Amino acid sequence: MIKHNLLVAAFMGLATLSQAQDQDTLRNKEGGNYLFEVVNEIDATDVKNQYRSGTCWSFSSLSFFESEAKRLGKGDFDFSEMFVVRHTYEDKAVKYVRMHGNLNFGPGGAFQDVLYVMKNYGMAPEAAYNGLNYGTEKHTHGELDNLTKAYVDAVIENKNKTLSTAWLGGFDGILDSYLGDLPTEFDYNGKSYTPESYLKATGINPDDYVLLSSFTHHPYHEPFVLEVPDNWLGGEVYNVELNEMIEVMDNALENGYGVAWAADVSEKGFSFRDGLAIVPENEDAIKQKGSDNMHFSDAGAEKIGNQFMTPGDEKEITPEIRQEAFDNYQTTDDHGMHIVGIVKDQNGTPYYIVKNSWGTGFNTGMDGYFFASVPYVKYKTTNIMVHKDALPKALKKKLGL
Repeated sequence: MIKHNLLVAAFMGLATLSQAQDQDTLRNKEGGNYLFEVVNEIDATDVKNQYRSGTCWSFSSLSFFESEAKRLGKGDFDFSEMFVVRHTYEDKAVKYVRMHGNLNFGPGGAFQDVLYVMKNYGMAPEAAYNGLNYGTEKHTHGELDNLTKAYVDAVIENKNKTLSTAWLGGFDGILDSYLGDLPTEFDYNGKSYTPESYLKATGINPDDYVLLSSFTHHPYHEPFVLEVPDNWLGGEVYNVELNEMIEVMDNALENGYGVAWAADVSEKGFSFRDGLAIVPENEDAIKQKGSDNMHFSDAGAEKIGNQFMTPGDEKEITPEIRQEAFDNYQTTDDHGMHIVGIVKDQNGTPYYIVKNSWGTGFNTGMDGYFFASVPYVKYKTTNIMVHKDALPKALKKKLGL
């Protein structure tokens, strides 16, 4: 009888342990067989929704900086994505006209755009500027994007044989009508701020952040202008070796820093619905069902393949494979996201925890997030942004930082 009770107690203890382990285990999606355990994870704010706007670069950057404010001990912030977008659109239009239209003009942008706005204009909270001045509750920029592009194209057509003094005011009028007048002073949490003083209150110094990439067509450990269409500012990134880029990301996350991540998501192995970004050895086994008009290049479309259910072998990514994809336009600057941690699957394979800006309401293991494999990150990253102190000391020295 005593032996029986001991066996029952042992069984109940194992059952309790199993339940506890199951509660600590994340799946890639409901019913998925990727079983993840968190290795480390930084504090992050709530998932936002860029909806039908091409402003992921602002959403991902500001998610990154909201986590930075937490890390710096400054508290919780909800930054205005459209404050950044509004300033960027205006200055991009000025440059587009000065370049006679020989510049990419559209809603896309880059991490350095946010640093640029911080340095030149400060920052504002979402409560002071939500950018929804056109009758919808979500960001829907199709009409705005078409109007602004048509407007600047009409200006550079120069029908008057000289540019009028009114064109920029007219352009700003469009932005003000859709996004709202920019705040020059606002009250927030019982205090009065300007955009400049508000940025100072966050503790964030834009000069403390650095952008990195890894390509073989430029010398390593030197800066270069990243050749992607949305880099309208001509911003520089530091070129590091592929293994060094991964080391930077791991070192950052292990020490409480986040990573702003720009990557190609128009891939067979990217499936937000399945909570995964992977590079299966046999990508031909993946099929796409239907389309997704909301996100770039059907990035949110349904993908069908066994490897979205259970872990499998992935391609080995070399600098040469990565470079070839970039040179052939197979890796493009699609999407900005925020990496907030690392998990390992049941085989001990690491993946990155990626915070997206496509809202919530998905049957994934972390709603609004997905898990990116190291091969995917090696293959499809265009650039990353981190705090300078997140760099390993040896690499920091190589870059002269």
